[in-house]
Formats: sequence, C-alpha cells, structure tokens
Amino acid sequence: MLTRKRPFVVEIVTALALIAAPFVLPYLGFSPTTINRILIWGLVGIGFDLLFGYTGLLSFGQSAFFGTGGMFAAYLLTQTSFTNTIAAVILGTIAAGVIGYLVGLIALRRTGIYFAMITVAIAEVFFFVEFNPLSAFTGGENGLPGVPTPNLNLGFTTIEFDGNLSMYAFFAFWYFVGLVIALRFVRSPVGLLLRAIRDNPLRAQALGHDIHGYKLAVFVVAAMYAGFAGGLLGLMQGFMPPDAFMFGTSGEIVMQTAIGGAGTLFGPLLGAATWLYLSDLFQTTLHLGATWKLVLGIVFVLLVVFLRRGLAGAIVDLWNLATRDRKAAEQPSDAAPAATAPHAPAAATVVAMPARHKPTGSKTGPILQAIGLTKRYGGLVANSDIDFTVHHGEIRGIIGPNGAGKSTFFKMLTCEVPSTSGRIVFDGRDITGLGVADACQLGLTKSYQINQLFERLTVGQNLRIAALGELRGKFKLDMFRSLPKVEGLDAQVQSTAALVNLTARLDTPVSELAYGEKRRLEIGLALATSPSLLLLDEPLAGMSPQERVDTVALLKSIAVGRTMIVIDHDMDSLFELVERITVLQEGRVLVEGTPEEIKNDAKVQEAYLGGVNGELAFHGETA
Repeated sequence: MLTRKRPFVVEIVTALALIAAPFVLPYLGFSPTTINRILIWGLVGIGFDLLFGYTGLLSFGQSAFFGTGGMFAAYLLTQTSFTNTIAAVILGTIAAGVIGYLVGLIALRRTGIYFAMITVAIAEVFFFVEFNPLSAFTGGENGLPGVPTPNLNLGFTTIEFDGNLSMYAFFAFWYFVGLVIALRFVRSPVGLLLRAIRDNPLRAQALGHDIHGYKLAVFVVAAMYAGFAGGLLGLMQGFMPPDAFMFGTSGEIVMQTAIGGAGTLFGPLLGAATWLYLSDLFQTTLHLGATWKLVLGIVFVLLVVFLRRGLAGAIVDLWNLATRDRKAAEQPSDAAPAATAPHAPAAATVVAMPARHKPTGSKTGPILQAIGLTKRYGGLVANSDIDFTVHHGEIRGIIGPNGAGKSTFFKMLTCEVPSTSGRIVFDGRDITGLGVADACQLGLTKSYQINQLFERLTVGQNLRIAALGELRGKFKLDMFRSLPKVEGLDAQVQSTAALVNLTARLDTPVSELAYGEKRRLEIGLALATSPSLLLLDEPLAGMSPQERVDTVALLKSIAVGRTMIVIDHDMDSLFELVERITVLQEGRVLVEGTPEEIKNDAKVQEAYLGGVNGELAFHGETA
C-alpha cells in the first residue's frame, strides 16, 4: 500500500541517505575507501538478492561474473587505447551477462543443492582459467594494474572523479541507479513471478508460467549486476585484483546478504557495511592478526542465529510492530472485525457470475478426449487404456476407491506427468507431450487435492500470479512495468476473489487463512487463469461439515456456464453437483453413467463394499 500511495518514498529516502553518508559515516569510523567498497559490494549484492532472496536460487558462482566484468573493463582500459571508463564498465557488464546466459543454460538444468554445487564448480573453473590459460590477458596472479580513475567525457570537457568526495559521488550515483532498476524490477509482473517461483515453482508452472525462462532471465540480471560492480572495483582501486575470481568472493557475497537480510534489496548494503566495518575494526584497530576471520565468523553466526531475517528484516519487523501498535491505539474499541472473520460463510455471499474462460474452437461437442491413456511406473500400472470424453458445458464427476488411479489420471490430463501411451485431445488439438504450462495457456487448469499456494504472499498476490498467466502469456520480460498497469489484472483479481468469497481477505497473508479459506483460494487460483476446462481434485478434502456445505454452494455457482471435471470422495455432494460420473477401479474405467445409474450399479457397489449392502455407500457423507 505504501508504494501505491507514495510510489517514490523508498527512492527519496535512499537518495537522502546517500547524500548524508559521506558526512556522517566517517564519524562512525568508516574510511572513504571502506564507504566506496560498501557501495560496490552492495551493488553486486542487489543482483544476488534478486537471484536468491526473490527467486530462491542460491548461487556460489557470482565471483565468476564479478571477475569477468571487472577484468574485461580493466583489459580495455589498460591493454588497449580505450579511454572511456564508463563505456568500458558497461561493455564488461554485457560480457558478464553473456557469460551468465551461457552458464545459466547449464546450471539451471538442476534445482536446489545440485544447482548450488554446479555454481561452485563454475566459480572454480573460472578461477583456474583466469590464472592459467588466460593469464596473458588477465595478468594471472598479478592482476591488471594501471586502471584509470573514473571519468566522464562530455565532449567539450572531461570530468575526473579522483578526489574522495567526487569518487564517492560517482559510486553512490551508480548504486542508486542499480537500486532504482531493481525496485522497478521487483514491483513488476516479473518480480511477482520470481517470488512465486521461490515459494512454489511447480504451482507457478501449473498456472501457465515458463519458470525456466524467468529463472534464466534473473540469473543473467544478477550476473550483469556482478559484472558492473566488478568494473567499478577496478576503477576504485586503480587495479583489478585476481582474487575477484576466488570462491571466497562468492562466499562473502552470500554472507553479507544473509547478515543484511535476503529479499529486501537493502540487506546486501547493510550486510556489506557490517562486514567491512568489522573487518577493518578487527584488523586495523584491534590488531587481531590472522584471528580476525575467526572472530568475524563467530559474529556472522550470532547475527544469523538471532536475526533470522537479517538486519533489514529486523528493522522492518520493528517498523511493523510500531505501526501495528499505533493503528491498534487509533482503532475504536467497538470496531467490528467482521471484515476479516476467517470463517465467513461462503454460501451467504456467493452469487452466480458470468463464466470467464479462454475461447475454444467450438461451443458444442467434445472439449476433451483421452484415447487409450496408459501410465506405467516400472512394473506398476497406474492407469490402463482409458478412453474418456467430456463435452462442452458438461459437469463430470470421477470417483473410485483409494488407489484407483484418479490423481494420476488428472495429472496426465493436465500434462503434469507424461503418459506412457495413448493420446489427449483438447479442443481438437493433440496436446500429448505438452508441458503443464502450455496446457494451462490453452485453457486446461486444475486445483489440487493438497493446497498448493504461495504461503509467504497475500491472497491478492496469489490471485495476481494466476491471472498474469492468462493476461501476459507464458513468458514476457516486462521487467519495468508496474503491476497496476497490467490491463485487466485488478478486475480479474477482484472478480475471482468475489466468486470464491475472499474479497475481504485480499491483503491477508495466506499463512493466516483458515483451512476452508485456503481451499477456496486453491480453487480461485485455477479460476483466475480463466480455464475453458476446470479440473477440481477433491475440492472438499479435509473440510468440516459446514465448510462442505458452503463449498458445494460455491461449486454450484462456479459451475454455471463452465465445463468441469470433479474428483471427490463425498458422494452426496458430488451426486448433487455433477451430471455424469466416471468410475475408475484399478486404473481402468469401470462404468460411466448418471448419478442415479451409478448409485444402483452392481459393479460399482462391488467395487466399494464388496456387494454387501452396497447401496449404503452412496447415502452417507463420504465413501
């Protein structure tokens, strides 16, 4: 809310702080060189924070891009006739971006610890290459001396940044530019999708987003930030050191971000200030000799243990606590909290809304056909030779005993898992072999049996993530476009929230929702993609009797004008909702028919209760 009401408050406060820093920090023991180093490390940390704090990708290879950008710029300025320092740094940034793209193509084939280990190996490879095969260009263990101080050629004159204050102004300007770019980035649709990938990458993909493409994009951006900072390091020191390529450099970037607070953009700057200040204090002031690293390591452990969200996170927590207390004091004591009641009855407020969905090739006939669909896991056959057809506007139910293969069948229909054999035709198009994001883009979406939400985000942000898949397509690098300017986004979020009765909870973190609300949000995520065919996997699972009544009313409202397939074990509710039912047993289609036909079918009764009073299976709440 703060950024919408006062969109530039963060930038203004940062600019004022940067203006005051060279006059205030020396009184706290910071030397001019240390202050400039903090800005450079803070700049490289911004890129790393976009990669780790916002996307969840822990890279130990940033030293490769830091050194590449710095060495490329230093080589141009020391070994060629190139004299434009800013242009040299920009060219070094581009070189780091190209290297980042190539490395990302390899590293991003894996996730988690395997991705991190690949980046460690890449950092070591670059260190070896700099010291050996390319030593003629990089200077090897001697580095590249003679890098000129920053200058700005205006044509009619050249401005030299060679004094303490002028050099600080030069670095502070570029830090501010880097921060503003990053702020625009995280406020954009791409920034929101990066947080979705961090929290739940598989669900982000199932909502129609190319998560690999976005990961690669932010990996390149982080590499360019590192490369630019590496170029500035050479200008500041007048020398490009070989240790820029060392693994220890990557480790310091990680530790500084952890100290300052990941996912804040300002954390790396605070972490760098703390790290470099303590380094100078232990080495220069306290003369600890070689033991300074041990002491600094202990301080790092203490900071991380007691400030889990880092220094920036602690500041934000204190601010939120202060503002919460102030708002609580200002709020009238008799204010009614009804707007945020966690168990507001859905049935009371749900109204039928026009069905919004992606256009299909026709309005009649089959919308989905599965032909001979089979799925094997080694010697286990989960589904075998299933033929299944759903028509436009039909509400189809799928039932079957536990282990009948219902969830696997759903996963094949939405292209989450590939079929072993058979075909899937959606709206006249063979989608066999497509990915789940492509299927969602075509209009085939499902909600999950176990909630797959973005827990660290708000209800509104969750719905925006889903809606962006339809409004922007599978992949779009609108990195500097603000979310409110995405045409139709707010309207789609509001209409979906109203349909699932979560309008009053849009600003509430998902982690604070009641279970029934989370189930409605789970359905809402699927609805926000405007599916032509909506698949609901056990939407009533785990609900109390009252929540089931409310959710059935919700599903009836959703069903108006839509095509749906529903799996559930609540027979009474399912028979009330659907028009036709398919029964699966042991991975095969046992029988199909209307709810009344299924209730009286002897084979179905045999499947559920062995034929003994089988009709009782369909007159309780669950079976």
